[in-house]
Amino acid sequence: MLHALSFAPAVCGPRREILNFQARTEVPEQPLVVGREMLLATGAFFAALHLLPKPVSVAVTPSCSAAVPRTVAPGFDDGALVEIDERWSALGIGRLATGASPDVVVRHDAGLGPQAYRLIVGRAGATIWSSSSDGVFYAAMTLAQLPQRIGNAWRMPCVAIDDHPALRWRILSDDVSRGPLPSMRYFEERIRTIAAFKMNGYSPYMEHVFLSPSDPLPAPLDGITPAQLRALAVYARRFHVAFIPEQQTFAHMHNTLKIEEYAPAAAFPHGFLLSPASSITQPYLARLIREELAAVPDPPFFHIGSDETSTLGEGATTAYVTARGGRSRVYAEHVNAMARLIAPSGARLMLWDDGVENDPSIMHMIPRSVVLVNWHYGAEASFDKYIRLIARGGLAQMVAPGASNWNEIFPDVTTAISNERRFIDEGKAARVLGLFETVWHDDGETLYEATWYPVLYAASAAWEARDVDPARFRADFPRAFFGTDDQRYGDDVASLAGALTRLEAANEAPTDTLFWADPFDATAATAMANVDLRAVRLEAERAETHLLGHRPPLHANAAAVMLLAARRYDVLGREYQIAQEIRDDYYRPSYRDLIWCTYWMWELRDDFEELAPLYEQAWLYESRAGHLASNLERFHLAAMRAIDRADAFARVMRTDLPQNQPLPPLDSVTRPAEP
Repeated sequence: MLHALSFAPAVCGPRREILNFQARTEVPEQPLVVGREMLLATGAFFAALHLLPKPVSVAVTPSCSAAVPRTVAPGFDDGALVEIDERWSALGIGRLATGASPDVVVRHDAGLGPQAYRLIVGRAGATIWSSSSDGVFYAAMTLAQLPQRIGNAWRMPCVAIDDHPALRWRILSDDVSRGPLPSMRYFEERIRTIAAFKMNGYSPYMEHVFLSPSDPLPAPLDGITPAQLRALAVYARRFHVAFIPEQQTFAHMHNTLKIEEYAPAAAFPHGFLLSPASSITQPYLARLIREELAAVPDPPFFHIGSDETSTLGEGATTAYVTARGGRSRVYAEHVNAMARLIAPSGARLMLWDDGVENDPSIMHMIPRSVVLVNWHYGAEASFDKYIRLIARGGLAQMVAPGASNWNEIFPDVTTAISNERRFIDEGKAARVLGLFETVWHDDGETLYEATWYPVLYAASAAWEARDVDPARFRADFPRAFFGTDDQRYGDDVASLAGALTRLEAANEAPTDTLFWADPFDATAATAMANVDLRAVRLEAERAETHLLGHRPPLHANAAAVMLLAARRYDVLGREYQIAQEIRDDYYRPSYRDLIWCTYWMWELRDDFEELAPLYEQAWLYESRAGHLASNLERFHLAAMRAIDRADAFARVMRTDLPQNQPLPPLDSVTRPAEP
């Protein structure tokens, strides 16, 4: 007899850790049963399986388990083999081999949809039915997540699974332009990881980072070359992921417009917006797009950005916009011009929806094939009005929630999950074309590895037809992503979210800003006056205590970045505590009080200098050097500020206190040293 089971998240392969964990590697909890007892316990034990995303239908045969497959037929999906081997090797299961009598058999079923599959696992092996290679790959990703350790052996549940996605497209939009620019190794790792969670599109957001052969000046020295772009597109295809170039073409072009050769194309001197009135603009964009499409010749979509064009109609564009009949018409003309450039590739043009939201009439001036990317990032009660606005215009759309990671030490998970849950669910109800999950790095110092929790929640919500309960996701995340039954990894995410919520509850400054602000600055002190710093630090230290002592078998580097975030929250709370403690103690004119002021500054010096190499390791794990030096300088400047203040307190202790002179005002002692 088959019984239905409720399953939830799981994940992808091993990750090279970055931080020096003094920790034991986690192993999934094991019931101590052997032989016949093991077999009888199997049905109950397998009820704890976690699959991400949760399949449409899962049925299990009680008291039935199977050996883990060891062979597949020659020609089995190569990307699937890589994913399975990566995960199973990290867990200690071993690798799959090809053989004449495979344990995993693939059968064609024309009745199944393009991404649908049926997977049956029994004592004789596993059989996959699908009508397409995509379906086979997704079945293999589910198969990869099924093994469970029972006693001293890895076993598979006897299951029958039917599955298909709720949304056709499940795309990750990745900001590679405002700081962290991934290394080729990490680009590939990120692609493999999203593929393992059944996302099928990867879209690097580019402003100036493409190293154009015809226009190389705007790009950083370690920019993305055409050969690298081509290699990434080929690599993504191997894992059933469409590579979708995302090139800004209107606003967000400062790094191009700062170059004197292109400066005449700016709406304002060396500014932000490419002026459509300039004779430079269209030829430059034509060259850029032509070269990117030569590297990625057949993408399903090409994203032209074109968001936040609020200064269109001002500066050098004023007369042009007036003569052409207004902002909306000029905006539509830009979209149409880009559509003509992209049309020969066969790609559908995508653009952000805020221009249309400001004036829906634009939808009737642009091609019907355009896909609007509907982006909203708040924890709103409903996003239906935005979805319906585009639907009324007759254009296809994708919903674009965000990971809420920008300008934060760790993503604002509370806001991200609320945003993703509601927006994706309403998108599914409206039968939108897909998900376009966004990750942004506005201030240039956030880390990609911190974003997996909200990104994978969005991936799960876009695949599953039903609502994804955040409590279920949190409970299943440790096994799903880290390969362990240790529920404290979910608690760690909650602690980091709690620390952020407490820090920002009484002020609007993001945690990166709070971390670097001077705690002796009156404005910063006022903003933090109502924050429970002890509660913030206890949240952080709960996560630190666990993460210092444990290392998961999968994605150890992501756990290391969580530890780094916890330590930064702890230091952030402590620096504001120290400022208050010094205010309380400074005017008690005793040697003891002044020496403690000095020691507290030394404490901060050590904290910042300890964090710097950890941040450097985290950055270099995933990104090219790029902005690393400037970000590290922040740690060193903060440490130097603490050193200067320690010296200032020491001078007061040596001079004013022994001579019974009035102490200088505290503000004069803590005033930052002149450069």
